Amino acid sequence: QVQLVESGGGLVQPGGSLRLSCTASGSISIIYLMGWYRQAPGKQRELVATITGGGSTNYADSVKGRFTISRDNAKNAVYLQMDSLKSEDTAVYYCNAYVRIDTRSGGYWGQGTQVTVSS
Repeated sequence: QVQLVESGGGLVQPGGSLRLSCTASGSISIIYLMGWYRQAPGKQRELVATITGGGSTNYADSVKGRFTISRDNAKNAVYLQMDSLKSEDTAVYYCNAYVRIDTRSGGYWGQGTQVTVSS
């Protein structure tokens, strides 16, 4: 199986920065896509950003210009640098990876890390 472990969440003031990290482990042959999603209280989980193995990125409009996703393929890791944070960025942030294990492919989720933006 695959495990995704996130870290880096916490409490930050508006305008501040945080960096989230996520590392995948297990019997992984290939990681096709990695990304970050978030879920605020009372809302559905939404995409924040994704990155392919080749480094192509996609961002939600609400975070463009403020968040940067990056990836270290050698470490099976993905990062989310969050700058100019706003109160509306408060949510549980989940790491996601679409991987190949032997001949099967599937998506996996991390346990989530809380990000709170408040003064």
